[in-house]
Amino acid sequence: MKVNKVIAVKLLLSLVMIIGFASCSKKSSTKGGGSRATGWKINDKKGGFQYANKFKKQATGPGLVMVEGGTFTMGKVQDDVMHDWNNTPNQQHVMSFYMDETEVTNLMYMEYLNWLKTVFPPDQDNYKNIYEGASPDTLVWRNRLGYNETMTQNYLRHPAYAEYPVVGVNWIQATEFAKWRTDRVNEKILEEQKYLKKDSKVTDMTADKVFSTEAYLASPSTAKGGDEKLVLKRGAGRGAKPAAKGAAPGANNTAGNSAKNVYAQRTSGLILPEYRLPTEAEWEYAAAADVGQREYNQYKGQKKYPWSGSYTRSGKRQVRGDQLANFKQGKGDYGGIAGWSDDGADITNKVKSYPPNDFGLYDMAGNVAEWVADVYRPIVDDEANDFNYYRGNVYTKDKIGDDGKVELVTAETQKFDTLSNGKIISRNFPGQIAKVAVDEKETYLRQNFTQSDNRNYRDGDKQSTRYFKFGGSEEGDEKGKLKDDQRMYDSPRHNVSTDSLGNMVRKYDHSNKRTTLVNDDVRVYKGGSWRDRAYWLDPAQRRYFPQDMATDFIGFRCAMSRVGPKADKKKRARN
Repeated sequence: MKVNKVIAVKLLLSLVMIIGFASCSKKSSTKGGGSRATGWKINDKKGGFQYANKFKKQATGPGLVMVEGGTFTMGKVQDDVMHDWNNTPNQQHVMSFYMDETEVTNLMYMEYLNWLKTVFPPDQDNYKNIYEGASPDTLVWRNRLGYNETMTQNYLRHPAYAEYPVVGVNWIQATEFAKWRTDRVNEKILEEQKYLKKDSKVTDMTADKVFSTEAYLASPSTAKGGDEKLVLKRGAGRGAKPAAKGAAPGANNTAGNSAKNVYAQRTSGLILPEYRLPTEAEWEYAAAADVGQREYNQYKGQKKYPWSGSYTRSGKRQVRGDQLANFKQGKGDYGGIAGWSDDGADITNKVKSYPPNDFGLYDMAGNVAEWVADVYRPIVDDEANDFNYYRGNVYTKDKIGDDGKVELVTAETQKFDTLSNGKIISRNFPGQIAKVAVDEKETYLRQNFTQSDNRNYRDGDKQSTRYFKFGGSEEGDEKGKLKDDQRMYDSPRHNVSTDSLGNMVRKYDHSNKRTTLVNDDVRVYKGGSWRDRAYWLDPAQRRYFPQDMATDFIGFRCAMSRVGPKADKKKRARN
């Protein structure tokens, strides 16, 4: 009996040891926050690798809403009454991203202009062209046979139009606004997280202390003019004050460390991706909002408007018959009869005046058409790419000085562009990193790209023309370059420059042999506007306009890429 008890006890102890070993084997071999690669501690108080290992998700930046990515049919599948044939249907997939819920308003753009005027005073020679170059063209409202001086004088600045979409902004100005917005948002985040001096974004707004996100990440010690009183050398720590809701990605769960004497880095999880113009594919996907549709024909691209149905009027009982967008209803009819059948506007209208689509985006049809990032081509080349399609990549890299450090733009090295209409625009600001085109160091033996400028890839370059000979030298002049009349897109070549005295020299292309206006400097704009008939409200419609010109019916909104998972969903159960 005693022998049996001894055997039973031994068997029980063996079983406990086996269970304990099995349970331990399922756990990580590291303890105390150690790396699964080396076992070394991450976020050690004594130094070492600092990383936001408790980062949860990217927060939504100011003004943005989440657009969950997916597949959709880009382009029209219904009759093309204009016979443009530039929107043939093709299947595309876009990643999740964020987009402004409304167009950029006059108030938002005025904040930008005020900042430029404060930081770069126009009365100083070094900065005299910055403010003027960013200012919208208010003369776009003028018409030879119409009285629109009220809008010319008041539309941009009068408080009555504060929440109306900004117009008179060309594509270049819109992209510069997005860059500025990126820096101001990230500057606020870092200030709230105590990486920058409190209120420095207001009290220290001077040209020599401008904050640039890229410059800060590349060399934090030289940001804000290298002023150590403004750029704080400390970590967020456990006791850091949480940022405002939606302002910082994981602001209250950033690093989970208490390490000091560090700057914010990409690994901190604090820096938001850049604001930018949406790509054409992103804009069309967001406008169509097929997420709210469950019918097969609509999923495959049959949806005519950003809302459900084939009519521009609401079918809901309480608002039956109300117009769902601001557009031109007929010849000489920009809003309907006063007090009846009216869309509530004659020109543009206050944002959020009409219902949003299923993504929560307002005015994706009507009000103003909107710039997108893409260079225009008649055909979307889905054979080359059907994932995050975008035509317009111009790859650059940081300019490195002789000392091996990145070079920052100064008032002396700042670059200005003279547009075809003579307007002078700044393409960078002091404090930003100077950029140069990528060269053979980045392109040698690469398969995914071979040059810096890819705007005309597969459609507009020498290989795309009928004069190119594969396997031999192409036809052309003695240097192998295509002649002017052999280009695929023989658009006019206007040239504006300045002479040695600073006087503007205009060379207008008077040739009458041009057959197209398409070139690498025309950009797509999407959506109908207050000047357009209902036909143009279809998200698949696409038109183009020179990137350096503006109108009274084209505005814009910003987008931002999403990092991390496609959507904020619960983890799928593991088998």
